[in-house]
Amino acid sequence: MKNFAIVDIETTGGSPGTDRITEIAIALHDGEKIIDRFESLVNPERSIPYGITQMTGITNEMVEHAPKFYEVAKKVVEMTKGAVFVAHNVNFDYKFIRYEFQQLGYIFRRRKLCTVRLSRKVFPGLRSYSLGNLIKHFGIEVKDRHRAMADVLATVQLMELAFAKDEDGETNKLVNMGINETRLPKNITLDQLHELPEACGVYYFYNKAGEVVYVGKSVNIKKRAMQHFAAETSKAVKMQQVIHDISYELTGNELMALLLEATEIKALSPRFNSALRNRNMNWCIHKYTNEEGFLSFAIAKNSTKAAKELDIVTRFSRSTVARSTLHSLVHRFELCACLCGIESAGKSCFQYQINRCQGAYLGHEDVGAYNEKAALAVLAFQRIFADDVLILGKGRTTEEQSVVWIEDNKFVGFGYIENDNVQSVEDLKSAVKSFPHHNDYIDIIYGTLKKANQYKIIKLDQ
Repeated sequence: MKNFAIVDIETTGGSPGTDRITEIAIALHDGEKIIDRFESLVNPERSIPYGITQMTGITNEMVEHAPKFYEVAKKVVEMTKGAVFVAHNVNFDYKFIRYEFQQLGYIFRRRKLCTVRLSRKVFPGLRSYSLGNLIKHFGIEVKDRHRAMADVLATVQLMELAFAKDEDGETNKLVNMGINETRLPKNITLDQLHELPEACGVYYFYNKAGEVVYVGKSVNIKKRAMQHFAAETSKAVKMQQVIHDISYELTGNELMALLLEATEIKALSPRFNSALRNRNMNWCIHKYTNEEGFLSFAIAKNSTKAAKELDIVTRFSRSTVARSTLHSLVHRFELCACLCGIESAGKSCFQYQINRCQGAYLGHEDVGAYNEKAALAVLAFQRIFADDVLILGKGRTTEEQSVVWIEDNKFVGFGYIENDNVQSVEDLKSAVKSFPHHNDYIDIIYGTLKKANQYKIIKLDQ
């Protein structure tokens, strides 16, 4: 059995980057007993909030002359190398430590085991799986709760109890994300999968001839790639049988991953990407005039025979994007939600109740005046982006940013630029690599911006 590095950290708060580590403890375990230990206070290079001091007992004075993280980093690497990184709620500790190493220019990757998840599997039915409650439930003796080494030793005892009862191999299943190693393709190893980055980007599966058979994207490449090998559907099994190699490309943010995935699928036509490769604009917003003379809108399936008779305003590949577009324009032009098919016809719509609609459906708004607004909406429907824009996001490193360019409501392309090289809008434009326009790209960009606020939009002068 592999070694296990049981880790606990204390921090100034809950956000890596904003908050920092104040204490770290590691116990190296061979599956039966502890074989090595390390603990140290850490100077967080910022003040410790009063509430954190109250909980942990760690004061600003205690860490003032403690080593900074870079001074203990080598020991952390040595203690965890080749071991499974174990913690209670492992992602909290792992993300903080991984961030600290990122700041040092070092990629920290370890197999992980969460004792919260392991306890749920091995000890089902407990009311709570917090470390404090598990300590009480199992009568584990602990001194100095919320100090790193004390919590590590408690987690060690919990892990040993779980190992003793783990007859179904839940530990290995959790460490390897459900993958049965015997079912892996000959040329793919668990070590290779565990070396994939836990970062946003695009990954590629190749067959023996070196051809790309699948392209995927994820905010966590390692997790998503491993899910392919844990899946047991007929499509997954067929793909597993032909995969001979894996590569990836980091993108820095989800929008760039989606755009790169789309461009690669269009360029490579991978065998197992048939759904995205054959993606069509199967949904539409169409217009019609109702019996009262109001210009009205509705969403319909664009691929049906009946759709040939519709007065189509614009098309979409997904109904969700069509609906969100319709919603936004109802708000923008103060249209009637009932006349746009968003709400069922009734006495009034929600927009009317909040004074965002003039009550056209109730006859409170002149037909001519309403239709003028609806006509403007028709033009807007056909132009999702009202302005030419550059969309900026996180880059693949902290020294760069991503750039996406939309012009005349068409996708121009995307790229990256070093922050130090940005002096003007023209510099940003010059970083963009052009691609042939396809409505899929507008769909992807619009859908991503609707659900995320992590991007900066720069409107370009007309």
